[in-house]
Amino acid sequence: MAWAFMASKPEPSLRARALRLLARREHTREQLRRKLAVHAGEGEDVTPILDDLTQRGWLSDARFAEYTARAKARRFGPLKLVHYLKSQGVGEEAIASGVRAAGVDGTASIEVVWRSRFSAAPGNDREKARQVRFLQGRGFSLEEIFRYLKQMETSE
Repeated sequence: MAWAFMASKPEPSLRARALRLLARREHTREQLRRKLAVHAGEGEDVTPILDDLTQRGWLSDARFAEYTARAKARRFGPLKLVHYLKSQGVGEEAIASGVRAAGVDGTASIEVVWRSRFSAAPGNDREKARQVRFLQGRGFSLEEIFRYLKQMETSE
């Protein structure tokens, strides 16, 4: 057992862990808090580390919201996008600024999402209901869906 003679590595500090996680991808403050809390020793507080990273601009919920909005806008509507960001611990203000910065417009992406699944306008009520359910599941409001389907019917 040659490896038995190797000295064990010291555990990385919470700050080093946080920087390593942030180097891989954007995180929300809440995500990073949960990941670091697992490694925090008794009496260690992760809040000062998170505050420092935020102050330096390395940790930003608004930037996470913008990145997520850009990445998921092709597949999801604005309602589902906002719900996902809230579930990740992003606040209302950061969600609004991130989505605005990403330039995500729900009415513009409904066509992209619809075309990913369907190739023709609904021919009957059953098909229309199927398409409405699909678009609702992707995070679009009924108002947006009916407006889009009506527009599609009039353009044909």
